[in-house]
Amino acid sequence: MMDYDPMDSFRADTAAEYDDSLRGDEESTVAFLAELARGGPALELAIGTGRIALPLVERGIPVTGIDLSPEMVERLRAKPGGADLPVTMGDFAEVGVSGDFELIYLVFNTLFNLLTQDDQVRCFENVARRLRPGGRFVVEAFVPTYLHRLRDDQYVDAERIRMGEVRLDVGRHDPVEQRLDETHVSLTAGGVRLFPIVCRYAWPSELDLMARIAGLRLVERWGGWRREPFTGASRNCVSVYAF
Repeated sequence: MMDYDPMDSFRADTAAEYDDSLRGDEESTVAFLAELARGGPALELAIGTGRIALPLVERGIPVTGIDLSPEMVERLRAKPGGADLPVTMGDFAEVGVSGDFELIYLVFNTLFNLLTQDDQVRCFENVARRLRPGGRFVVEAFVPTYLHRLRDDQYVDAERIRMGEVRLDVGRHDPVEQRLDETHVSLTAGGVRLFPIVCRYAWPSELDLMARIAGLRLVERWGGWRREPFTGASRNCVSVYAF
């Protein structure tokens, strides 16, 4: 996508409606992470509006966050308890916080917002520097198998149809660069709005290699937050890494 800046995906218009719909099984996500945190502390990379961090805090787990978008963090701050969470503004690949953590996690495919393999590896390496012995690094990511079934490596899906709005998901896949360019197009009587997102995906085996480079190893892999078995048909991948 020409002239794309990752911040283009998380500005005020996106932040304003980010919490309007669920992003997977969030209740099970929180339960899974709370179990691994063992009381914390925990670090969320790309904390966003706090939709996972705040429920963890309610369970007694202290959470620190990193995020690139002031608009997303502003939404977090406006929620009950959100003003009390320590958040560092910046690139989560840097993991630019002090201290060490029992749990570090990335949800909602966020690792893929880093658009080069080098940046993704750097993220793993920096996580390893902040992870306690016995701690866990959790990465949730989609499994890219479905992209290789696309006709001409592109698609248009009707993502949402309701009175007053039609929302389309328009995508183009580059299998060589492992890159997916998407724009969510909102069509209403008031006009057209565009919500772009670009990701550089990785296969589960590539994630495991990134972990090995950082001195970590895979200890669990599931097809979802309810510990569904990970199979060839899985669309989601929850990977847990440790020393």
